[in-house]
Amino acid sequence: MIKPKISIITVVYNAKEELRATLQSLLELKYSNLEIVVVDGGSTDGTRQVIEEYSVNIAHWVSEKDGGIYDAMNKGLRMATGDYVWFINAGDSVYDPYVLESIFKGQEHYADVYYGDTLILDTDGTPLGLRRKRLPKRLTWHSLRRGMVVCHQSVIVKREIAPPYNLEYKYAADIEWVIEVLKKASEIQNTHSILSKFVKGGTSSVHRRESLQERYRIMKKYYGTSRTVLSHIRFVFELLFGRPYRKLR
Repeated sequence: MIKPKISIITVVYNAKEELRATLQSLLELKYSNLEIVVVDGGSTDGTRQVIEEYSVNIAHWVSEKDGGIYDAMNKGLRMATGDYVWFINAGDSVYDPYVLESIFKGQEHYADVYYGDTLILDTDGTPLGLRRKRLPKRLTWHSLRRGMVVCHQSVIVKREIAPPYNLEYKYAADIEWVIEVLKKASEIQNTHSILSKFVKGGTSSVHRRESLQERYRIMKKYYGTSRTVLSHIRFVFELLFGRPYRKLR
């Protein structure tokens, strides 16, 4: 039985070494039906040369100016031809070479969404622990009332239900994207495993205030004002007093 085709989409801008590490991680995957899609925002630091170096292993790529990270992700979605899409951006990596093989091995029926946990790395690559928010045993779009309970890099989505990112948002469109995906999904499967490794920081962390403002607007749109206010009070409390990471199992 032919396993489903997985399109891994990597977005990058002026991050040649991070891209090299990410591509190397993807090439170590022990999965036969895979395509790699790279969207570069017109980098000037040698990123394009890294793409060209790995081009024999990249199914589709482009290097041109774009309107920001979510515009680039939309390009990646349009270029992808797989049954599923998985965003592993420059600097991120898959947790284990066998992660896809473990998910899809022996399955006769495939879910719309697969999700798992995320290992957070320090900027030097040192593992810090799992994300602060505990992964729901059963994930639905209602779960995101508590915030981003699942990391964007640890969600594998059937391409036919993956919407374009809302370019109204610069820093938090991934939250709305995941909500919309989960609303459309008929079957969502918990892999009970770690899917990706994510280096702390990123655009939403650097632009914390703007990101929180967008997140508030998105959550208010889907969950109403009172639940959103309570969620953000809880988020601030966890940020100030909670443990930053969970220990590996």
